[in-house]
Amino acid sequence: MGVDLGTQGVRALAVTADGRVLGRGSAGLTGHREGNRHQQLPADWWSAVGTAVRRTLAADGTLSVRVRGLSVCSTSGTVLLTSPDGAPVGPALMYDDGRAEAEAGDAQEAGAALWDELGLRIQPSWALAKLVWLARHADQWSGGPRSGIDGSRVCHQADYVVGRLAGHPVATDSSHALKTGYDLHRAAWPTHVHDRLGLDGLRFPDVVPPGTVLGTVCRDAAAHTGLTEGTPIVAGMTDGCAAQLGSGAWGVGQWNSVLGTTLVLKGVTATPLRDPAGVLYNHRSPDGHWLPGGASSVGAGALTKAFPGADLARLDRLAVTREPARAIAYPLVAAGERFPFLAPDAEAFMLGSAPEDDADRHAALLQGVALVERLCLAYIRLLGAPVDAAVTFTGGATRSPYWNQLRADILGRPAIVPEQTDPALGMAVLAAHGIARARAADGVAVPLASTSRGMVRTGAVLDPRPDVTRRFAEPFAALVGELERRGWLPRTTADYAREHG
Repeated sequence: MGVDLGTQGVRALAVTADGRVLGRGSAGLTGHREGNRHQQLPADWWSAVGTAVRRTLAADGTLSVRVRGLSVCSTSGTVLLTSPDGAPVGPALMYDDGRAEAEAGDAQEAGAALWDELGLRIQPSWALAKLVWLARHADQWSGGPRSGIDGSRVCHQADYVVGRLAGHPVATDSSHALKTGYDLHRAAWPTHVHDRLGLDGLRFPDVVPPGTVLGTVCRDAAAHTGLTEGTPIVAGMTDGCAAQLGSGAWGVGQWNSVLGTTLVLKGVTATPLRDPAGVLYNHRSPDGHWLPGGASSVGAGALTKAFPGADLARLDRLAVTREPARAIAYPLVAAGERFPFLAPDAEAFMLGSAPEDDADRHAALLQGVALVERLCLAYIRLLGAPVDAAVTFTGGATRSPYWNQLRADILGRPAIVPEQTDPALGMAVLAAHGIARARAADGVAVPLASTSRGMVRTGAVLDPRPDVTRRFAEPFAALVGELERRGWLPRTTADYAREHG
């Protein structure tokens, strides 16, 4: 079973070794947004997990006793502080919370030599910057002075839920720990950086590789979720990595594009992919490869904001006649861009003529996301990464067949859409891998494909339509030029995108 803690809800999926879905369930989440701040309550996550898992198990009365293991993914960079026993001492700062801009600069400076070595750039959305903000502003959110949070435990979103499942705080995985500053190369926390930032009073968790068995479902969690007490819990990964595992794109040179509220691109390389700008960062795959990738702030969330409650399938049908639309959109979901360039002051805009109706506006947003996706792939190639195979599409936006084809057209390359595109599938894959690895003899390598290949089924293969690809060459060049003119997109990237994108 895989459990995905998303922005707007929790999703759970139970799947067999040959990819048959036995059950699925979901439950909604809400948060509090104010300007560039975004918070959620950890108690709401736990409540939604109980509902989503119970709905998954309800598909089959005997399913709970047949779950051989489960794993949990969550949004990357979401962080909170808890007491030593795991109780939250305040709300969680979500992955797209941008309040820690000054703290990100301080964190970058405090660890400049290390971040340069690792090819990282600390961004306001990263958990490390948020921890500095929490430490400096304890009186604003915890109801007490800074001394009141000393001894608090650093906790990522998935850590909290897994701790509730196990009945006690657990180790975090190296994937969720990355944006908290964890050094994947040395497998250690950079304590000297933490000390310089005034974080020495906080307790950072132990870190294990994704796929490590962390414990089992406790009695209270069994009662809350319907799972069988004693079910193994396997250390997970961030949602972008989960989508990568669920896509089946596990070989070097393969890339997966996850389109949900925002856009995440992640691929597989034999060695870490170095990015001088630090907007692309490298996770570690459970089977030893590296997973470079980045997260843009454009995405399907722009549709939700523009057309709340609308029939998007109807708008898709109307958008077919608007290729290209009158306007060229840069459809940021929230202020600030993270990939393929870093621009905290970036904001959404439209070029050209104003949309003449909802269909035209909808078409412009769909096309705008795909144009940014094309720019992201150009940046990845600029860094020297192989991008040879068809791109795999996952995420909630793949529910739109029209948008899938449009994205393949604008990218000008084939795309594969798996039968199941939910990141929860990736966590089911990781759970299967982790259980198999735990049962293997010491020192025996267990390739991901050998344990989980049958769990990922291909749903559709999309070939780009050359005539449509040609139609979007001019809008792509116009968008690249405007991003450069505004000072957000570096000239080197813009020049490469215009020539090779």
